[in-house]
Amino acid sequence: MPRRLVFALFILMSGVQAMANDGDYAVARIAPSLLKNADAVLRAEELWFEVISLKEAVQRHHYVITVLNENGDQWARFLEYYDQWQDVSSIQGYLYDAFGNQVKKLKPKDIEDIKTTDGYSLMEDGRVKRHDFYCKTYPYTIEYDVQIRCKHTMFFPTWAPQSDEKLSVEKSQVTIICPEDYEFRYKAYNYPGDPVVTAKSKKRLSTWAVKNLPAILKEVYQPPLQEITTVVLFGPTDFQLGDYKGRMTNWSDLGKFQNALNRGRDVLPDNIKAKVHQLVDGIADEKKKIQVLYEYMQKNTRYVSIQLGIGGWQPFDAAFVASKSYGDCKALSNYMYSLLKEAGIRSCYTLVRAGEDEQDITEVFPSDQFNHVILCVPLKADTIWLECTSQTLPAGYMGGFTGNRAALAMDENGGTLVRTPRYGLNENTELTKIRAVLSDDATLQIKAESVYKGMQQDNLHRLINRFPKDKIKEWLHRQFDFATYDINDFNYVQENGPLPAINEWLDITVSNYATITGKRIFIVPNMMTRADTKLAADTARHYDIQVNTAYRMIDTVEIELPKGYATEAMPEDLSVDSKFGKYKCCVILKDNKLLYYRSVERYSGHFPATDYNDLVKFVEVVYKADHNRVVLVKNEKQDDKKAF
Repeated sequence: MPRRLVFALFILMSGVQAMANDGDYAVARIAPSLLKNADAVLRAEELWFEVISLKEAVQRHHYVITVLNENGDQWARFLEYYDQWQDVSSIQGYLYDAFGNQVKKLKPKDIEDIKTTDGYSLMEDGRVKRHDFYCKTYPYTIEYDVQIRCKHTMFFPTWAPQSDEKLSVEKSQVTIICPEDYEFRYKAYNYPGDPVVTAKSKKRLSTWAVKNLPAILKEVYQPPLQEITTVVLFGPTDFQLGDYKGRMTNWSDLGKFQNALNRGRDVLPDNIKAKVHQLVDGIADEKKKIQVLYEYMQKNTRYVSIQLGIGGWQPFDAAFVASKSYGDCKALSNYMYSLLKEAGIRSCYTLVRAGEDEQDITEVFPSDQFNHVILCVPLKADTIWLECTSQTLPAGYMGGFTGNRAALAMDENGGTLVRTPRYGLNENTELTKIRAVLSDDATLQIKAESVYKGMQQDNLHRLINRFPKDKIKEWLHRQFDFATYDINDFNYVQENGPLPAINEWLDITVSNYATITGKRIFIVPNMMTRADTKLAADTARHYDIQVNTAYRMIDTVEIELPKGYATEAMPEDLSVDSKFGKYKCCVILKDNKLLYYRSVERYSGHFPATDYNDLVKFVEVVYKADHNRVVLVKNEKQDDKKAF
């Protein structure tokens, strides 16, 4: 065994032994306060991470979890990823009954070793070791001890004792071990005080520890995890990945490291260079040039994920994409960068954390928090953003996948944090106009025209660009709150641009939409955009409120009624102005037509927990108003005329 590992393993093994000596895991020893709201209890956890050199680190994770019911089974499953950058060198596991008695011990043959698959990558070199005791006698306790040898120092672990709701913690600690002359970085959330720092054998040990954390419960519109429980982020200063060395004390240095990975990978084959000039040399407008080259790239390449070796961070070169006509986000963004460079247009390879529901990165803690690459094209008076993995998105549009967040753009000087386009109240809009005819048998014939813009059109964009018409019709048959209806016809037209729009036309027949009893008709004038959720009031809200998306919806509805009806009960006009949004609606009967108007504005932002019941009230008002009914009564004079 190399001497440099002796100290690490001594520390790790002594810690595990100490915990084993204290290993009475009887459920009866759990404090009642830790059982409340819990599906599982983290009885003990120790996470060690030691930097051996810039090329190597050792991580050991020992943890004991008591599962209280079937909802806690997820915490008992062992899953550890490995690839050419990290090896799982040892795994130990034990199962205990409710009294703390050992029932089973993990055997090497019990560990599954399978190839990872994300469902879309063409090639991957990652694998997963996994195990489950499959115990169904509750409560039970599992214990795992795993050691991982890392062949890089680019990533340090994150310590989050409560990574989800309904998990309480008896005790948990993390220790970072480094040579005395090496500095690492950390950012602590909801952790009082500083770590305990000790020195031993020319090593510096920094330890964070918590005890007796009651289970947390998720709340709607809650902020990120680090705002509600203990989380400590760790990162290197100097680090190495393969043959590439870098520094991560600021965003500029991280950008320089990425530049080193990208260097020399922007060389295009001669035929593609010639194609670039053929396409754009006669165009004076730079924006038009960008659009032409972007559409060329979209038509001639496709997205394929390839996760091999350093390819998880380094793009395949432009010549590879040109010859294969495919690439992942890194390769396609680098290819588009190369096309623009050949045309004399400067652009920036840009890292971003993508995902519809992803939280923004921690801007004050420079580190690789990204999972996607896009391209930023800064012009004199504007900036064009390009999503190079999409064959359908227009140039300039990011949408809910990468919009409204921080990103790291690379130039010749390194990395700079920038913001991707923000889509707010005025961009995310939905305008609907409906003309409907209600027959005597309560059948409603609807002709609806809608225009969706910004993030309001994102889901429709994916739908109409990925699925044939019969599948779209199936989807439409699940979208509306009608008991029985038929989609007679539909059509979609896209308007491309930095703020794209989708125009929708629907022809729908709804059976028994209104309730007709005797002389009366009961009808809900809001037929297609009714709010479908309410929030439960909570006088003990713990966390602030974070609403990520703002939008505006406006509906105008005209319903032609059977002849001879008058108003018996009509909802009053309503106008609500709240810090969470605005709502207006009104309905009138005119010339035998029911005319309905509705507008909703929802604001994004961060609000204090004390405002939660105001949000509940606003949502309740919208829900009730959207479901209000109009009561119409048959005009008796009309009946008399018919009888005569």
